[in-house]
Amino acid sequence: MADDTEISLSTVKSFLTGKPVDYLNFVELSKKLGLDWQDIAYKEPQTQPSKPQPTNGEASPFITGAPITQPRYFFGRDKELKRLFNLLKRHPLQNAAIIGKKRSGKTSLLHYLKNITTTPAEQLRPEQKSDWLPYPENYCWIFVDLQDARMQSREKLLKYILESLKMQVPTPCDLDRFMQVVSDNLHSPTVILLDEISVGLERCPELDDGFWECLRSLATNHTAGNLAFVLATPESPMEMAHNTGHSSPFFNIFGYTAYLGALTEKEARELIASSPIPFTNEDVEWILRKSCCWPLLLQILCRERLFNLEEGENDDNWREEGLRQMKPFTHLLDS
Repeated sequence: MADDTEISLSTVKSFLTGKPVDYLNFVELSKKLGLDWQDIAYKEPQTQPSKPQPTNGEASPFITGAPITQPRYFFGRDKELKRLFNLLKRHPLQNAAIIGKKRSGKTSLLHYLKNITTTPAEQLRPEQKSDWLPYPENYCWIFVDLQDARMQSREKLLKYILESLKMQVPTPCDLDRFMQVVSDNLHSPTVILLDEISVGLERCPELDDGFWECLRSLATNHTAGNLAFVLATPESPMEMAHNTGHSSPFFNIFGYTAYLGALTEKEARELIASSPIPFTNEDVEWILRKSCCWPLLLQILCRERLFNLEEGENDDNWREEGLRQMKPFTHLLDS
């Protein structure tokens, strides 16, 4: 099997003995054995609850160490969401770039775009808007994290996209065959979300100008307006390409750019108000002032205040700790 699939013997042994292997190898080995990979895969429990949890103080709504993937815990960005979904709900789909500082919430926004329109109402906050698209079930969303080593290989990335589209993967899966399969079979609206694209440009020689030119050609000429890209980056796509020695015209197709700054005060207050234990007006005003309404800083300060309340402490030590926890991210406060 290792010889036939060109997958390492150690990976095949791990697969056959129930040990973890990466997604693309798991799918390929399952197919080789005539198995449906979804039927035999072990599903890791979600790190964030998929359903609203009882507000008894045991599960904090404030998330600071990872991107927010469950829409219930995402706040704000209403203006950006309105513009982005307006580009994606009409034909042809249009491309967009999300630009912001590190830890400004770019990845969380990509996940929100992908998940909000198909998340059941009972898993959302009351009155949380989800009807952004007229027929959300018709859309295919593909999230690509270019920090993932598997996505840094051209062939594995192309395979991953085809698997996500439920299309036949050709052998070999090169650019010509990939283009042909997608051109012939993509007939429904599809959005590819590219996260950490600067990593792909700086460290991934297989993702060269020829690769990006093929993606541009697909979006503009071969999919009848059904394919769009939304990418996240700390600088404009053209500047990023220039600074990394790339010249592909792929990076000039992004007609709309969302610049992520701080939340509005209204959005920030809504996030603070989600605490299972209400904060005093004095605490709310202090959190708003010190965070300048940046979502990560809001989450950190709210988390510290909630911990303090849960422990029954009435002092202001949480403020000192909150400011200490904020220090690695104070670049967000720079003008």
